[in-house]
Amino acid sequence: MARTSILLTSVAMAAVVIGIALPAAAQVTPDTQAAPATADGEGEAITVTGTRLAQPGVMSNSPITTVDAGEIRLQGATNIESVLNRLPQITPDSNENVSNGSDGTAKVNLRNLGNNRNLVLVNGQRLLPIQATDLNFIPSFMIQRVDVVTGGASAVYGSDAVSGVINFVLRDNLNGVKADVQYGFSAHHNDNAGYRGRIGAANFDNAPRSPVDGQRFDANIALGANFAEDRGNVTAYFGYRDVKPILQYNRDVSACALDPVFTGTPPVATSLTCGGSSNNQYGRFVPLRPGIAADGYNNTIDGNKTWVQYDNSFRYNYAPLSYFQRNDTRYTAGAFAKYEVTPAVEIYGSFMFMDDRTNSQVAPSALFQGYNYGINCNNPLMSAQQAALLCGADAAGTSATQDVYIGYRPVAAPARPRRDDLRHTDYRVTGGLRGEIAKGIRYDVNALFSTVIFNETYQNDIDPARANRALKVDLVGGVPTCRSVIDGSDPNCIPLNVFQFGGPSAAALNYVYAPTSTEGLDKETVLSGTINFDGGEYGVKLPWADTGIAAVVGIEHRRESLEFRADALAQAKGTKESSGAFNVTEGFTEIRVPIVENRPFFEELSLTGGYRFSKYSISGKGISTYKGEVAWAPSRDLRLRGGYNRAIRAPNISELFQPQFVGNVASQDPCSGKAPKASLTQCQLTGVTAAQYGNIIECPSEVCSGFFGGNQALRPEEADTYTAGMVLTPTFVKGLTLSVDYFNIKVKNYIGVIAVPLTISQCIATGDPFFCALFNRNPRNGVLFGGDNNTAGYVTSTTQNTGSLATSGIDIGFAYAMNTAIGGFDVNMQGTWLNDLTTEPLPGLGSYDCKGLFGGTCGQPSPEWRHQARFTWSSPDDKGSISLNWRYIGPTALSFNTSNASLKDTPYAVNSRLPAANYFDLAASATVMKELTLRVGVNNLLDRDPPALAQGVLSSFGNGNTYPGVYDVAGRTFFVGLSAEF
Repeated sequence: MARTSILLTSVAMAAVVIGIALPAAAQVTPDTQAAPATADGEGEAITVTGTRLAQPGVMSNSPITTVDAGEIRLQGATNIESVLNRLPQITPDSNENVSNGSDGTAKVNLRNLGNNRNLVLVNGQRLLPIQATDLNFIPSFMIQRVDVVTGGASAVYGSDAVSGVINFVLRDNLNGVKADVQYGFSAHHNDNAGYRGRIGAANFDNAPRSPVDGQRFDANIALGANFAEDRGNVTAYFGYRDVKPILQYNRDVSACALDPVFTGTPPVATSLTCGGSSNNQYGRFVPLRPGIAADGYNNTIDGNKTWVQYDNSFRYNYAPLSYFQRNDTRYTAGAFAKYEVTPAVEIYGSFMFMDDRTNSQVAPSALFQGYNYGINCNNPLMSAQQAALLCGADAAGTSATQDVYIGYRPVAAPARPRRDDLRHTDYRVTGGLRGEIAKGIRYDVNALFSTVIFNETYQNDIDPARANRALKVDLVGGVPTCRSVIDGSDPNCIPLNVFQFGGPSAAALNYVYAPTSTEGLDKETVLSGTINFDGGEYGVKLPWADTGIAAVVGIEHRRESLEFRADALAQAKGTKESSGAFNVTEGFTEIRVPIVENRPFFEELSLTGGYRFSKYSISGKGISTYKGEVAWAPSRDLRLRGGYNRAIRAPNISELFQPQFVGNVASQDPCSGKAPKASLTQCQLTGVTAAQYGNIIECPSEVCSGFFGGNQALRPEEADTYTAGMVLTPTFVKGLTLSVDYFNIKVKNYIGVIAVPLTISQCIATGDPFFCALFNRNPRNGVLFGGDNNTAGYVTSTTQNTGSLATSGIDIGFAYAMNTAIGGFDVNMQGTWLNDLTTEPLPGLGSYDCKGLFGGTCGQPSPEWRHQARFTWSSPDDKGSISLNWRYIGPTALSFNTSNASLKDTPYAVNSRLPAANYFDLAASATVMKELTLRVGVNNLLDRDPPALAQGVLSSFGNGNTYPGVYDVAGRTFFVGLSAEF
């Protein structure tokens, strides 16, 4: 009945829309980016994305995909990264579905080369410091269009534009009032028999059948006015967004953490089971003394003070309380102003502000394995049996202290999930002067100042130092008392009873729980000036061309700084403070030479070149970037274009100055457990001794430790980008546009890390001394995990200049519009065929291609083909439309099962292949009054489930047993919105 109700609701919404009738279709299209021309042939000299040349009729020769405001509204998007993540050129990155480890930001990853290799602009200027880029800062309500330049653009925009730029063109000339309000929610039906059967078999609670959650409310208003006889304008906007969370418990796919079941020799993962964490709610103990098996002991389920041998039946299901979608509250405000004093002097500026607060939530904290806890052997809170197993028969009952690994989550009391309170307060101010100082000569001098303030408070986390004091207990007058109270070092200590299920008192828990706080401050200053010259005004042109030679020269100075501070407790737990700054001064030029125009077979033939010289304070060396482009239009029906860009990316301030630290990483130690997957000989290469082999504790929850951090000796990356394509707009098929563009990008000496899973697999498979030397096992017990920087075992994965990244493929854009007696029909499609996505981790040590693969080192799925297509009908009076969007994600295979030595790992029969995913979204809008437009929509109309994956195959941006940035995890979502402009 619930499912029928939801389906009927979907149909009813569509029926209402059809009865009302709706406005023009939204579009995701290829865009030639020509500056407009007026009716008398005079064009307005504006700058288009991909070039700094300001000349009437100029076009960018870089391939560009444009998303207009209508497309954003028809997707019901309140966060712009979700719109961009649907484009086939973009791989999802930091987003609202990331919980554990989230920094609260939203980023975009163009060409799957990393979010730090594409530059984000607002109206042609940098958004925020590159390491602090956050698309939450963008008021989607104010977007006119988004231009995605899918080719290198460092010669035009400077460092970071390796894979391209994303330019948000915001409306800055409103003359009136514009308002918009939208509400939405998710209504998923949990009916996957396979998922639910697995959860039931583990005696866990299944997800509710028909949860309604993830509610979204978004309200915005903008006001603008022209003044001084339309020579000036002020436009201001205000926005509020509130998003409710989705718990992993509320979806079948994520209600329990999935582990693989290995069978056979050699082992193969043949099925999935509900697993969990060995840091369990009953209490696991592994004494750190000779002769103790790696499994250790566990408190019994009945609550008695008795230890039994640990096994997987004690594992804790840490999934239910974790967020699948974070809550979020955002306030935005801003203003744009301009005033033309004379044609030679126009004053302009802008102010943008955001206050965004979100929470990531994961399972309750614990006394985690990996910390060295000490318990005195005569602790009165434990039984004689426990004392004998902990300390041995000789030491039991004495005042000696025994080190032990403890995995204990005190969830018998009301559970306290760990919550990371993440708050970003951002400011961005721009100002400048521009104008035409002579016919065809324009200038623009401007300044940009941006500040990102990041405040983080980590709540409900157990302080290991306090827990350690609370575990050392003696009797004083028959009352258990902390030794730190007795000696006066900590009079607030409360004894912690971890020796039975439900043992800790409320007072003890209040003592060991302690929040930590950190603060980051990122600043960026950009001073820039350009002069544009249109030679056509002075007859500077070639004999066969009608348009003059155009050129621009400019200079830019940029300074960035970073400060990161932590409170005393955060520092005690391993967080390190850092600070740093650098500046760069750059000179650049760009020139366009029309060679032939308006001749037979040469409607246009032009060349464009660009050059930029950059000098960084860190290295003191100069760096050159440059580009060359050609365009040939044999007729008005066909335009051919091609280009080469030499791009650079200097290390950003985080890569340079981030402190080094031990952190978690999704992986597993093949040398751990009673029956290690790797041989003794292989494990000895990683630092395992013969005595440790077969006794090493497994990384809890498939999470080991890596050693990460910055490096001030980093050198800039260099990239070569080639593009070649065509745009077909045949006059004999009115309304048709077809673009086909080839791209080829290779980044050399790329700044990155040697991924921990890659290091582990390479050392085990090849014995390469380079990879094997990156292991740093805990010498005491050989583990590869731990939370203490001084005692943890880990795999080194610090930032360095590594090998190369390369990708190539073909983008295809198609648009067709046709008017008939029954209305207009419109089709728009953007697709990408991926030819390769190749990484060479280090020069000469082999490479791997992640095309068509997912998991492990390859991370999120990289299908060979992806597309998005929208089909729209518009009413004959152009007051309404109905639109169906089709998202296609091609099939991918698990990288572990390949023959490539850099990727292969223990094979999986289960999860060996992810099938193609098809999502359909229905949306519509209608003009219900002269100034009022209604829109309604249903995303994921068929309520398709995401694929369920084992934790061990997930890596970057995996969450809830799947890849939520790639696949729809919320289920069927509804939205309704109203917009008005008058």
